[in-house]
Amino acid sequence: MPMLLIKGNFHLSGHTRPDGDTVPFIPDYVGEWKLVRGCHKPEPAADGHVDVRLEGIDALETHYSGNYGTEERQPRKFADAATDAMLTWLGFTDIRRTLDLQTGHETISATPDRVPGYILTRGSDVFGRCVALVVPGPPVGASGYEIDVRATLLEKTANQHLLAEGLAYPTFYSGFPAELRRAMTAAALTAKADPGKGIWNITSDTLGDVTLTGAKVTGMASITDNGAVILPKLFRRLKEYLSLGNTSLACFPAYLGGAADKFRVLSADHESKLITGLHNVVEITNGETVKMTHPSEELLFDEK
Repeated sequence: MPMLLIKGNFHLSGHTRPDGDTVPFIPDYVGEWKLVRGCHKPEPAADGHVDVRLEGIDALETHYSGNYGTEERQPRKFADAATDAMLTWLGFTDIRRTLDLQTGHETISATPDRVPGYILTRGSDVFGRCVALVVPGPPVGASGYEIDVRATLLEKTANQHLLAEGLAYPTFYSGFPAELRRAMTAAALTAKADPGKGIWNITSDTLGDVTLTGAKVTGMASITDNGAVILPKLFRRLKEYLSLGNTSLACFPAYLGGAADKFRVLSADHESKLITGLHNVVEITNGETVKMTHPSEELLFDEK
């Protein structure tokens, strides 16, 4: 599939807050942000950077506010591990976290403060974020032009690296090519098959993902900090629902229906019709245990 290549630097200013699936990027020619497709164009900061959202993956949230309530994070061990793995893959070392006492936010710096690389993008999302494959080192084509991206190139990306390390969930949207989707799914399934790998860990006291087996949710603490490890999209919906003051999960299916996520369920040989609402793939048992009925790689979300 043709994707726009933009050459530049991944940049940590010491005031930035990257996580496992978002990293600041400054093109060598800032005007190339205008070439990114989408109704909501990326708007660069004064230094030219835009926070790039990594295509095809979802890592645990390190700072999520959403539409309601205070900022929350998912369990630190795997969330921070994803951030560190992504930054290390791109070429950063000596990764440091600093708590800003005025804002209470944690910022990240590293050595050096910028590393060369490039992004490959289909366009921006409804939030104006550039969604892309991110790659360290010299580019494979000319900046500002589209190149045909095949599955073999994925091995160079931080996107696939995080899946292979078991530190992110495969999360796909309808415009992402099936060939690339299959390759990234294969990397994720290989990681899942290793019982000690990242979020799929079942071999220690710090247990990993329970999205399919069920998370007991009795309040915000159940899904944050030392709580259950679940698919970030499910976490975001639960976080906002609980932030509204809900003390039980009785109305959570209705809330999911109102959120109106549109997706198809994938199987080996076909896609389902378009489904509206995650309540169609989320179950609640005993009034407090939440689980999904399909793994994330079997859901193909409709692009807004």
